[in-house]
Amino acid sequence: MARLSRVEIFDDLEAEYDRLDGIFATLSDEQWARPSAAEGWSNIDVLLHLAQSEETVAATVKGDVTRERGAMTVDEAMDFWVRAERAGPEVVYPRWQAARRISVQVLRTADPAKASPWASAPLRPATMATTRLAEHWAHALDITGPLDIPYPDTDRLRHIARLGHRTLPYAFQLAGEEPVPIRAELTGPEGTSWQFGPEDAADVISGPLGAFCRVGAQRLKPEDSGLTTSGPHAATALRLLRNYAA
Repeated sequence: MARLSRVEIFDDLEAEYDRLDGIFATLSDEQWARPSAAEGWSNIDVLLHLAQSEETVAATVKGDVTRERGAMTVDEAMDFWVRAERAGPEVVYPRWQAARRISVQVLRTADPAKASPWASAPLRPATMATTRLAEHWAHALDITGPLDIPYPDTDRLRHIARLGHRTLPYAFQLAGEEPVPIRAELTGPEGTSWQFGPEDAADVISGPLGAFCRVGAQRLKPEDSGLTTSGPHAATALRLLRNYAA
């Protein structure tokens, strides 16, 4: 079983940004204008949302004034801000490039023990970086999938799986369920074994790392994932699994 070092997250986040930048650089204006898999958003809308999110990360960690969503839910606010700042790829793409460079630099150099305000709870830089990886990966699926662009899984997904697993108690509580210990035994695309949770847990989810992350990102239904569950509560855990930013 490979071990997960939290220090690796910043390098892995930057590597994912670089991979996405390489894909985005090849897209035509027509491809950017197509509908993404994120309902109501075009591909360039998705990239704008990511740029806005990276700008917010950098501002929040630095202690600057950030966007206020007032009475809006997080999803309502995200959609409102995208609609308010829609622009073409000649504006949005370089905006995202600048924002992603600044955000990772800020996260790398921030006090590792200091938590900054975020959607549902204050987050430390390493966890904030993990949420950035999770969001970019999920939205990359929204762009590349409809365009039939290959976007193979990597073992960088281990960070996202850890995030999803560690927030299972929160997911249980939101659903009004009593949290129970859950073990995840996952296999990465390169054959590496990634395991999260107590070894003696009665409830186990096992299968592909990418499938686990897709269920957590709500990009794949549990029944279509190929993941297996054992124990009285594992199937419920898989149904509730989300890659929460908490």
